[in-house]
Amino acid sequence: MKRAALLFIAMVALSGCGLRPLYGGGSAGTVQSTLAAIQVAPIQGQSGWLVANALRDRLGAGGESTARYELQVRLDDSIAGLGVRRDDSVARERRTLRARYQLIDLSNGSVVLDATAGSDAGIDVVGSEYATIAAEKSALERLSGIVADQIIARVGRYAQSRAAAPAAPQ
Repeated sequence: MKRAALLFIAMVALSGCGLRPLYGGGSAGTVQSTLAAIQVAPIQGQSGWLVANALRDRLGAGGESTARYELQVRLDDSIAGLGVRRDDSVARERRTLRARYQLIDLSNGSVVLDATAGSDAGIDVVGSEYATIAAEKSALERLSGIVADQIIARVGRYAQSRAAAPAAPQ
């Protein structure tokens, strides 16, 4: 009972500070309707295919004909050796996936958001080359999802701030 009372007090206190849920309003909300109006431009390479699919899954896009924005993404995918064994072979790798993305307003071609996202993952290099390649691919799949989540969160914050901004006088 005491825990419920503290939770209620915390919720009341936070409601007064202006915090609003990002996806408030559900599918009819400003953020979700903006996300649904974004088309993802093709992204080169295997990592691009993974990131583009992850973005499309998270956007819930309504279709190319209803798009008001285009998301253009350029990726930098790299693997670097970290640890070295006595025989000069690599013992550990770091896979890094960085994205520079721009949200383009299709009505006038202006860039409304220009930002970066990225993450990295450590990979153990083992005796089996197959296992190492599988670990590298698995790391790329995880990183693609993480980068897509970062992009969607940033675009969502943009949509929320745009909705909260007062309309410009005409």
